[in-house]
Parts: sequence; C-alpha cells; structure tokens
Amino acid sequence: QVQLVESGGGLVQPGGSLRLSCAASGFTLGYRAMGWFRQAPGKEREFVVAISASNSNTLYADSVKGRFTISRDNAKNTVYLQMNSLKPEDTAIYYCSADRSYGSSGRVFKSPDECEYWGQGTQVTVSS
Repeated sequence: QVQLVESGGGLVQPGGSLRLSCAASGFTLGYRAMGWFRQAPGKEREFVVAISASNSNTLYADSVKGRFTISRDNAKNTVYLQMNSLKPEDTAIYYCSADRSYGSSGRVFKSPDECEYWGQGTQVTVSS
C-alpha cells in the first residue's frame, strides 16, 4: 500500500523556521521526482517546490525562493522541506507528492496533474 506521511507542521512566529518531513512507503521514492504543494483556506492548491529523482534539479515557486529548501534522502525514503524566514502568507496545509513519471532522473514537475501520490497534509500556521 502506497503512503506518503507528512510531519513537522505547527505554529510558528513570523521569521521563524520549520522543517517538514515526508516519509514514503509502498514504493521506491528514489525513482520519482518529489514535490511539495500547499493550500490556504479559500484558495487553490499551489506549487511550492520539486526535486528530481537524481537530486540534480530543483524548481521553486518565486514566493519561496531563497527561503525554502527541498532535500531528499533516498536511503530513508524521505523528502524534507526546510522553511526559513516564514511569513503569515505561508500559512497553509502542506502536501507532499510523488511524480507520475517513473525513472526520469532529471525531471521535475510543477502541476498537481503530474502527481500520482499525495500525502494527507500537515498544517503550517505562521502567526504572532
């Protein structure tokens, strides 16, 4: 059974940091690009960042560039999202996702339609 389980969300003050984790089971994470999306109340799900299966390419949304960093540990079947300098507008449910494409080492994605697996989400709230 395929599962993506996010953790690490919570309440943080503006300017603070959080590190999200996404643990995969039921498939080999190392053969797929992985990404993070987020959805704020009343808004559509939006792309945050993606990383290729080979770890060689990353793609960031302009809104998080320079503040967020994605990484992966294929041996642990886990993807991470380090979020620094958090702003109130970063408040959302953050979802981990896995690419539909299998084995394309340098590929990254940006659209939710390109994702095959999703986690249940973890809430991030940035507020003083």
